[in-house]
Amino acid sequence: MQEEIELGPQNGPTGRPVPVFPVPAPLDRHGPARVISMCNQKGGVGKTTTTINLGAALAEYGRRVLLVDFDPQGALSAGLGINPHELDKTVYQLLMERGTDVREVIRETAVDGLDLLPANIDLSAAEVQLVGEVARESVLSRALRPALNDYDVVLIDCQPSLGLLTVNALTASHGVLIPLECEFFALRGVALLVETIEKVQERLNPALEVDGILATMYDGRTLHSREVVTRVVDAFGDDVFHTVIGRTVKFPDASVAAEPITSYAANHPGAEAYRQLARELVSRGDAA
Repeated sequence: MQEEIELGPQNGPTGRPVPVFPVPAPLDRHGPARVISMCNQKGGVGKTTTTINLGAALAEYGRRVLLVDFDPQGALSAGLGINPHELDKTVYQLLMERGTDVREVIRETAVDGLDLLPANIDLSAAEVQLVGEVARESVLSRALRPALNDYDVVLIDCQPSLGLLTVNALTASHGVLIPLECEFFALRGVALLVETIEKVQERLNPALEVDGILATMYDGRTLHSREVVTRVVDAFGDDVFHTVIGRTVKFPDASVAAEPITSYAANHPGAEAYRQLARELVSRGDAA
């Protein structure tokens, strides 16, 4: 149940008073997980950065989190210190080889409570091979099912396209989180993405809902960033998270170090922004 949220004293970057999101209470048990797809067909908007750092922040609050690398580029795996080219089993084997157990593929990360289902370039072949499969849109959903009771949240890092892999991720999900770069061209693709989500809702997964739109790469010093956030809030209202992720060199630095920013630069405003996003997600009822 969603809690009553106390409003802060001043407006945040979205032009609305920022609520004070409480630290989530500890859980007395884990699972079943809520599955959230990180989705935007535009590349470079912060999907992988958000998957890693939101997952790490939720793990800090005692949640058991599984990250699913569903992009053939394997950036999520690399960002957590796993060389995608040295893996015997990845999400590709899980999708395409019958009898592969998801628990055999999951890898622990250096962050307590945060596990990874890795991917590499092999996954690019799955898009073609899945075309001939029965119920091809539901392959990921079936593959993840045995692990859902072990976790509180599953975050799927989608590739930047609206192809069959992304449709699989949406079919497997309860919610969609849309990272949106604070740049005018980024706005243009959101309507197409929302249309795809609505088609999946109608035809494959009626329970799917948009958890929210997350403004990323925000620079409050520029009129451009401020105007984009204003337009996003005008268009999507309360679907826009109060939390806004600022632009900072610390995010790529943390990626090179193969660590979440919450451990790489624990006191940095970027780390605190992702902790706030984790608290907001829990307060909205979109995570345990």
